Amino acid sequence: MYSLNEAVVYASYGVCIIEAIETRDFSGENIEYYVLRPVGDMKNKFYVPTSNGSLAEKMRRVYSKDEVEKLIDVMPDEGFIWIDNEIRRREEYRNIIESGDRHQLVQLIKTLYIRRNELSRQNKKLRSADERFLSEAENMLYDEFAYALKIPRDEVIGYIKERIA
Repeated sequence: MYSLNEAVVYASYGVCIIEAIETRDFSGENIEYYVLRPVGDMKNKFYVPTSNGSLAEKMRRVYSKDEVEKLIDVMPDEGFIWIDNEIRRREEYRNIIESGDRHQLVQLIKTLYIRRNELSRQNKKLRSADERFLSEAENMLYDEFAYALKIPRDEVIGYIKERIA
């Protein structure tokens, strides 16, 4: 169970603060909810039932600075996950996004960066679905990195490059 004011990563929405844990009646019965507020977006709120395992599983604690730096340090050693079959690739990438596994997100980002560069040399572009997966993975990972490292989001890539250089 999570605590009030704790930072969590919620699904692909990024870092959220548990603003409240309260009972609400949205559907005719009183249910306890985590009330999540995205760190970079004061307009949105998410209500996640504390007793709904599948929704609560989409919440995970935010990595510490040390954990983020260890993940950055192993980035050069992470493998690739390119799948030629577009249907299978979309399915696999969607599963990675939904799981929120940070090592797989790194692999996904790395794979699509390299693929984009290969295609660029041939005057081609990455498929739009792959661009969306790349953007979603970057947002998830870099938001968490920015929060853990206490730096602005737009400085994350520079921080990563400097650390692995």
